[in-house]
Amino acid sequence: MFSTEVEPYGKWVLIFVILLITAEIIGSWRQRKKSYELRDTISNILIFIGFQFFKILLTGYQLAILGFGEHFALFHLPEKPWVFVLSFIAADFTYYWFHRLSHRYSLLWAFHLVHHSSTRMNFTTAYRLHWFSGLITPFFYLPAILLGLPAKFLVISIALNLAYQFFLHTRLIGKLPWIEGIMDTPSAHRVHHGINPHYIDKNFGGVFIFWDRLFGTYQEEVEEPVYGITTGFVGYNPFSIMLYGFRRLFKNALRQLR
Repeated sequence: MFSTEVEPYGKWVLIFVILLITAEIIGSWRQRKKSYELRDTISNILIFIGFQFFKILLTGYQLAILGFGEHFALFHLPEKPWVFVLSFIAADFTYYWFHRLSHRYSLLWAFHLVHHSSTRMNFTTAYRLHWFSGLITPFFYLPAILLGLPAKFLVISIALNLAYQFFLHTRLIGKLPWIEGIMDTPSAHRVHHGINPHYIDKNFGGVFIFWDRLFGTYQEEVEEPVYGITTGFVGYNPFSIMLYGFRRLFKNALRQLR
């Protein structure tokens, strides 16, 4: 999210992702899951390309914010293995609250709803991210840096967190009883994307789902989720999808003023 720490491996990661998506398409077809739809998939790919472009543009801005935080940190923990473990847990804890707040507050939801706007659940949905979300994300991780965690460790932790979440966006993997309730799983994340009444605003965890159990937002998958957002289908145009939340935000603001 913030850095190019894993860029040297980017080509191999991309090949691996393409192979997984291809395997999922074949598996979905064989199981008649209908997880893929051509226009939706093209939209996801275009959104991913746009996100990568703006990620490059915003990297300097994001690193500057994190560097500013590190400069004013109360103290500096050493770059030791136990500090990395602590950084990884702190990053996931921060992600849980950032994610939860993104469902609660309209401005944050205007960014985040892009990820929920697809009516399909598949690996390409994982890359359905708002192009300008990088403008706000680093501010949520500043407290961890101000408390002494190395910015480098947090950057790597966030990248690993997002990489893990890619594997959660699939309908082909059922429940995993031996880790459900501790780690986030495809089953738990399908619930998060569901608009079924008892699924809304549940399972915000990134890597660990025990945050949801701890803070009362955990929901087990008990039926096939209906995917999308409650305000209706947004469309396939990437630009319309990016603007949708802010158009609604502006209209609601005007309505209140009137």
